[in-house]
Amino acid sequence: MYLETFRLPGMETEEMLLAKRMEQNGGRNLGYIDNPYPCGLFPAMDLRELNFDRITILYGGNGSGKSTLLNLIAQKLHLKRSAPYNSGEMMESFVNACGYETGYDDYGEKMKIPEGSRIITSDDIFEYMLAARSGNDEIESSKEEAKEDWAVLKYGKGLRFTGMDDYENLRLQNLARSRSVSRRKFLKKTLGEEVRLASNGETALLYFQKKLENDTLYCLDEPENSMSPRMQLELKKLLETQVRFCGCQLIVATHSPFLLSMQGARIYDLDESPVDIRNWWELENVRIYYDFFKENSELFKD
Repeated sequence: MYLETFRLPGMETEEMLLAKRMEQNGGRNLGYIDNPYPCGLFPAMDLRELNFDRITILYGGNGSGKSTLLNLIAQKLHLKRSAPYNSGEMMESFVNACGYETGYDDYGEKMKIPEGSRIITSDDIFEYMLAARSGNDEIESSKEEAKEDWAVLKYGKGLRFTGMDDYENLRLQNLARSRSVSRRKFLKKTLGEEVRLASNGETALLYFQKKLENDTLYCLDEPENSMSPRMQLELKKLLETQVRFCGCQLIVATHSPFLLSMQGARIYDLDESPVDIRNWWELENVRIYYDFFKENSELFKD
């Protein structure tokens, strides 16, 4: 339990922040604000505080504030991130007005947010896919030339070291002539290793298998994107394992009924006003799935 509580500014604080910004923009009488976001979003939901568990899920429809909450948490805690996020002129002052409390360790000491903690969005996964494909294409296009280089280095005339300019070529020749290094290993060491790619869903699951580390706090924004139901179940198992055995804490924004059913998850229903904690089988999206299959249950019988 690295993060225990996250507090949002109330309506009065938001009004003070807006008034200050208006004065900065145009003075006391001519002040204006181009974009008040995220002010005004959470007071309407009567949401002032989030209390976390080992797995905490933010559930709600589009525009309910799931991603906004994840971004506020990530900015306040200085989590690492790769993808850009929706911001605005009020974001920095709003983040500064937020507060949080960390949990306690086994010795009663306040926990620190682990250094490697980060927010991961669907944009990160798509960027990983694109970068992997691009890197694979570069490796593939360089293979034939590298094979020729390997043959020359292994069977050609030996090189002599006359200065630092010869160092890299001599190193490559020693590598090519090593008995323990096959041509395949030589190509892998010099060109890099191709990333195993399959479907988008399988590649997304591979991303999480490679990226998630132990003893870390993660904010995950709709990690199920591009995954089939089977892949989502695999992701569910992976995330539950990271929490149960690997010391991770997760804050997840999701629509997936499979991720919503993660064992021990605390679910905030952002579609409710005031925001309430619900069981996964009580949520509207899950009930829609249930009603659909129930109406068509005869089709699934032998």
